[in-house]
Amino acid sequence: MIYALRERLRPCGAERTKYPEVKATFEDILKKDGKLVYKTRGVSMKPMLIQDRDLVIVEVPKGRLKPYDIALYKRREQYVLHRVISVKEDHYLIRGDNTYSVEKVPFDHVIGVLTAFVHNGREIRVTDRTFRVYSYLWNGMYPLRHMLVKGKRVSRRMIRNLVNHE
Repeated sequence: MIYALRERLRPCGAERTKYPEVKATFEDILKKDGKLVYKTRGVSMKPMLIQDRDLVIVEVPKGRLKPYDIALYKRREQYVLHRVISVKEDHYLIRGDNTYSVEKVPFDHVIGVLTAFVHNGREIRVTDRTFRVYSYLWNGMYPLRHMLVKGKRVSRRMIRNLVNHE
């Protein structure tokens, strides 16, 4: 899930004319409140998180993340929420649930870790057994999902070529 670098925030219930908009970074909010709650943007964490519908609850990490944790990190001028696949000596290997490329993310680029999310109106904690099983299975099926997506692309290309040559 990718989120723009600066979010425009207003005090809850405030009218635009009464209060000027305050620009705060996710780091500012995490430092001040210890917790960040926002609606997701992007499709890289589908089917777990749906854009503009699901809320995520992110907190400051307490130590090094583990595989299957979901990290909030900064990539250039964007915030990204993706799953940790592997922990190396000085970086994480991270991938979105709905993507097929892996990113090498230095430890110091991670600013938060997902602790819960609201999906279909229901809060799901990352410590819930159901979530842990989902994470394990979804990532375990990655090679199969990747192969199916590649096969679908190749078959579409072959059909398109056949139709165009007739």
